[in-house]
Order: sequence, then C-alpha cells, then structure tokens
Amino acid sequence: MFESAELGHTIDRKTYKEIVPALRADLLDAQYDVGQLKAFSVLILINGVEGSGRGETVNELAGWLDPRHVLTYAFGDPSDEEYERPYMWRFWRALPPKGKIGILFHNWNGGPIQARATKQIKLSELNQQVGEINRFEAMLAREGTLILKFWFHLSKDEQAQRFKLLAKDPSTRWRVTKADWENHKRYDKFRDVAEHVLRLTSTAHAPWIVVAGADPCYRTISVGRTVLEALRKRLDIEALGAKQLVSAAAPLPAKSDTVNLINTLKLDQALTKKEFDRQLEKLQGSFAMLTRRPEFRERPMIVVFEGRDAAGKGGTIRRITGALDARQYRVVPIAAPTEEEKAQPYLWRFWRNVPRNGWVTIFDRSWYGRVLVERVEGFCSEADWMRAYAEINDYEDQLVRHGSILVKFWLVISAEEQLRRFKERETTRFKRFKITAEDWRNRERWQDYESAVCDMVDRTSTEIAPWTLVEADNKYYARIKVLRTLRDRLEQAMSS
Repeated sequence: MFESAELGHTIDRKTYKEIVPALRADLLDAQYDVGQLKAFSVLILINGVEGSGRGETVNELAGWLDPRHVLTYAFGDPSDEEYERPYMWRFWRALPPKGKIGILFHNWNGGPIQARATKQIKLSELNQQVGEINRFEAMLAREGTLILKFWFHLSKDEQAQRFKLLAKDPSTRWRVTKADWENHKRYDKFRDVAEHVLRLTSTAHAPWIVVAGADPCYRTISVGRTVLEALRKRLDIEALGAKQLVSAAAPLPAKSDTVNLINTLKLDQALTKKEFDRQLEKLQGSFAMLTRRPEFRERPMIVVFEGRDAAGKGGTIRRITGALDARQYRVVPIAAPTEEEKAQPYLWRFWRNVPRNGWVTIFDRSWYGRVLVERVEGFCSEADWMRAYAEINDYEDQLVRHGSILVKFWLVISAEEQLRRFKERETTRFKRFKITAEDWRNRERWQDYESAVCDMVDRTSTEIAPWTLVEADNKYYARIKVLRTLRDRLEQAMSS
C-alpha cells in the first residue's frame, strides 16, 4: 500500500508557485459553496508517520481557506474528563456541522495503531476497534459527512533523514523528541500495523489517500488537489439532488413477536397509595445509599425513558431524582432538534451528554426518536431508520463496555388510560401545559406507533442493554417498578 509513496514524487519550487494561485482560489470558491449550501459537512482526517509533513501541509492548506469555517483539532493523550467517557466521545464533540470543514489530527485511527505497535493491545482487540471505526465512519457518511482520510508516509530512511535535518537546525530541533527516535526504532512494526489497519478501514465511503511526505511541494499540491476534487464532486452531486450512499432498506417483518408481548401485559397492576408511600421511601433510601458508595464513583449511570404521551415519565423521573443529590444527576429532556443539532449526525446531541463517572444522566426521551417519531412521521427515510437499529446497538455497546450502567424503560399505557389522562390535563389548571394539539394528533396514529415500538424493542433489547417494559396504567406501580429495577441493576453492577 505504501510502495507508491516511496517512489520519490517531487514538484520543483517554480512549478509549485505557478500552480498555487489558481488552486488556492478554486479551493476558496469550493469552500464558500459548501458553506452556502449547508447540505453536508467535510471531515479531513490527518494521520501518518512522524516527520512526514502533516502539520506543515495542513497549515499551508488552512492558510488558503477561510479560517472562520475551518475547525482544526489535534488530539493527544485523553484528559481526565475524556478518559471517563467512551473512546469515541471526544471525537464526536469535534465533528464539524454542515457547511463547515473539520481537520482532525491524531484521530480515532491513530490510537489503535499506536497501541498495537507498542504491544498495548492484542490483534483481536485491534480488529474489534477497526470494526467500530468502520461502522462509525459508515454512519457519518450516511448522515451526509464527506470524509477524506490522508495518510502521510515516509520510508524508514527518509524519516531518519528528516529527523536529523530538523535536529540540526536550532529553530526546529524542538520538533524531534526522544520519543520520536524511540518510535523510529519500531518503524517496521508501526508500518505493518498501519498497513493492516488502512487495508481494513479503506472503504468506498471513506477510502484512504496515501500521500508521499518527502517533498513538501508535492505533498501540499497533492492534498490540495484531492480536497478540491472531492468538494467539487460532492457539490455536483448535491446540485443534481442525488443522495450519496443511501441504499434501499430491506423490509421488516409484517409483525414482530413483541406485539403479543406488549399487548398481553396486564397494564392496571394493583398498588395502593399507602403501599406506594411505604415502598417509595424504602427504595429511594436504598438507591441513594448505593449511589454514595465508593464503587459508584468509578461508573456512570444512564437512564433512558421512552413511552406514550402521558405515560408518566415525568412523575417517575421526579421520584428518582428525589433520591439523589442535586449535584450528582442531570435530566436531559429531548425535544425536536435545534438548528445546531440538525447540522450534526443524529446521535451527536446524545454523545455530548454522556455523564462522567459517579454521575447519573436521565434522558426524558432519547436517541430512539429516530426509530419512533422520525419513522412514523416521515422525518427521515426508511433507509435512515432501518440502519439506526444497528447504529443504536453499537452506540450502547460502546457505553456499556466503557463501564456505563445503562437502564432503558418503556412505559406502557392503554389507549383508554391515555384518553382519561388527556382529559384530566385539559380540565386541571396546573396540568394544562402538559397537553398539546400534537398529543391528540399522535394519538390518532396509535397503531403506527405501536408497530414502531414493537420493532424497536425486538431489535434493540440486547443482552447488554435490555428494555424493561413497565405497566403504567397504575402510576404508583410504575414508579415502584422503575425504582426497584434501578436499585437492582445498580447493586448488580457494583457487585460484579
């Protein structure tokens, strides 16, 4: 894969100066077109061997563009805040919105390569991370991101010569460290691992572009032309109204087994107010004590609530937060996405709210909106919500493997009980804000939502993140079941 980059590609300085003015102007025009259209984001990933001119090339390229619309990030060792989240969390936060260009140094591809080259992880672990990278980049591409991945390459001899040249000059010797020379000793291993990873992660929607890094003029022109060609090609596609990387979705089965499961639940479970008060105090107390144990400081907890309108999510959440220190939890209510959120992949707004260790984050509605309201109301295509099942499972798998305690509740109420609660809200002054015209409209699509819910439970109730179905016609019973489930799951997680 790297042989071509070692053939000695060069461009003399005179030719370089002749090419740059037109290339620079064309790139700036393309950047403005991307910014005006705001139909897609551009993500440029920069990786490669040390001394290959990555920084110099990007600095030159960024100087040709309007810096107001270029977001550049360089990732080193994770901070304490980043270490307490899943590996991909800090990269999610750096994604450019639609209309912008993001340049990421030392991104998600570099860490696994370095870890394997230094024997910190096994080959099986590396391949697992490669699979996650491919799924992540596929999701970004389907969400509209244009991904350009550059690998800057130098041969072993060229790298040594580059290091010596930099070390010889007093103004640049700081750029060559002891660690660089130590890594140079592992060059052959690093190259083998890099070639393995590049081969497995070079896909149709995100192929690797290997850049010969020895000659600064050649590498800069090569990268500039590649970026320009990619931008213009994508802008042409958008102008034709075509969608990139959207394939026809396979149909779901006409009926899921979970339809019977939900419809046969006994929704009006018996529990008196007196018994509720007695159990509530006991469960809140035991749950609170568990969250104060030292072991909990090493784990985050994520609680997801979904359910029909008026199913009792808000009241149940208040009983949970009543057991917690206000400095320890956060409730994240999810409504229609903002303009900022629409400019990012749909999971972006949830990744940014992943809690640190020792914290509880409660989502009042969640990422499941993609396969519920967006599916039913036609806010996304069938291909989009069909692929979301696998993307959600992958997202939750990353959360749990990182150590998050993830608990998901679907509150189930009958159509009759929902109607009673709707009417009560209309006639009770302090509850009027809870009922809207949209709630009544959603009720008219009861069967459509029921089908979506059944498919959701069937396809996303996994061994690591199962759904808990809560019979919610009796609000006292529902609240107790939720609190008991949370207590049991937290106790189990901290004893394992």
